[in-house]
Amino acid sequence: MSLGPLPPFHRALLLAAHTDDELGCAGTVIRLLEEGTEIHYFALSRCEASVPAGFAKDVLYHECRECTSRMGIPESNVCVGEFEVRQFPRDRQLVLEEFVRLRNSLRPNIVFVPASSDIHQDHHTVYQEAFRAFKHSSILGYELAQNTPNFHATAFVQLSSAHIDRKLHALSAYKSQTTRNYSSEEYIRSLARVRGMQCNAEFAEAYEVIRMVMGGDG
Repeated sequence: MSLGPLPPFHRALLLAAHTDDELGCAGTVIRLLEEGTEIHYFALSRCEASVPAGFAKDVLYHECRECTSRMGIPESNVCVGEFEVRQFPRDRQLVLEEFVRLRNSLRPNIVFVPASSDIHQDHHTVYQEAFRAFKHSSILGYELAQNTPNFHATAFVQLSSAHIDRKLHALSAYKSQTTRNYSSEEYIRSLARVRGMQCNAEFAEAYEVIRMVMGGDG
């Protein structure tokens, strides 16, 4: 099945609470990059307090850099912050200020954030503060199934098997996360097949439409 072009988003911003949250939308980012969209990535936390035993504290920072490189995001467009994992509600004003800075410097057409139903406290804070900061951008909530038992899919991005293969290759950079059940190739490929079946494609990623702005020039 051939894939038609995606909407012409000039500049996209992927907001991740934690390094490896790109699990929810890496295939879409790979497609957008293929079609000429400028992609920026910002992960707020290196999650040093939750690194598995036996790994260096900064391992997720380096794994994230490798993953985003494999996705094709330019190194200069990748930023990893130092917010403390599981403490985002406490720091929500600082999170908002970071997002306002990104809004003013990047002016993205579309922003990818955790879904509104994501129950992780850090993910939900990112959703809430992004909703406040990016008032004039389209916003899509990506699916992290381990944290979104009530995810409501209202948009789909169709993907090819090559996109899924590239997504899997990129995410395999996270050697420290291989024991997580949601990081397995079987899970990632199976969920993409389910979402593809729901939109008449071989594979897809699903999103919650949080805000859609059409007709502007960015």
